Amino acid sequence: MTEDTCPPRTFKGLLRWATTPPQAWGVYLLAIILVWLISFYAGSLKPKKAPDASPPAVTAPRN
Repeated sequence: MTEDTCPPRTFKGLLRWATTPPQAWGVYLLAIILVWLISFYAGSLKPKKAPDASPPAVTAPRN
């Protein structure tokens, strides 16, 4: 068996890999698509029904 001498992957190493030119375009495109999907999903949700407006209190001044 061969021994793997590579250090364990870290977040810093992943960040360095993701910011190099070829991968950076893919990461950027993936982030744009992810933001679009989340905003599309949030926009497609039905809003909660607002409570019915009650008539103003008797003590409220009228104009």
